[in-house]
Amino acid sequence: MKIRLDPEHAKALTFQDYSPPGEIDGVFHVPLTKHRALTGWFMEYLRLTAGKAQALPADFEVRQVSLARAVAGRINAFHLHPKQVQDELWTAADGTMLVWLVDVRAGSPTLGVKRSYVLSAEQPSLLHVPAGVAHGYKAGPEGALLLYTMNSQFNPDDPNEGRLPWDYFGKELWEADRG
Repeated sequence: MKIRLDPEHAKALTFQDYSPPGEIDGVFHVPLTKHRALTGWFMEYLRLTAGKAQALPADFEVRQVSLARAVAGRINAFHLHPKQVQDELWTAADGTMLVWLVDVRAGSPTLGVKRSYVLSAEQPSLLHVPAGVAHGYKAGPEGALLLYTMNSQFNPDDPNEGRLPWDYFGKELWEADRG
């Protein structure tokens, strides 16, 4: 370093890493367009033809659409769908959420990769969560409304909802950025 620092302070110094985060095979994050006007806004979420979503990087047949509301700070994690293929498309319909994805698929080229996304209703986007990728979110300070679409239907007689503890991949994932 060109600037000499007191050794005590230099020892505590860290630097932010701005390298791009690791990608997870099969995950895609697509911005959505929100058309704003003085009188409100309009956003197109999905276009369907014969039940299939159009203009996505992967085939996706819509089988169920759901909403989940979370109060401020709520952590809803981690879960996955191991009994049958269930891919999901997520968007924040209201509020903001920190989403974590972790690839736990045996034999995946990105096994073990962790990746975060911020989904916000102010800057809408569509996040594809493939089957076998553990996923969860933390609602922002105003709470969050998650709109999600699945390519399989929920079966209450045989739920496809595998759960891992919220801190299974490290509780630091959910800690506030105090930098």
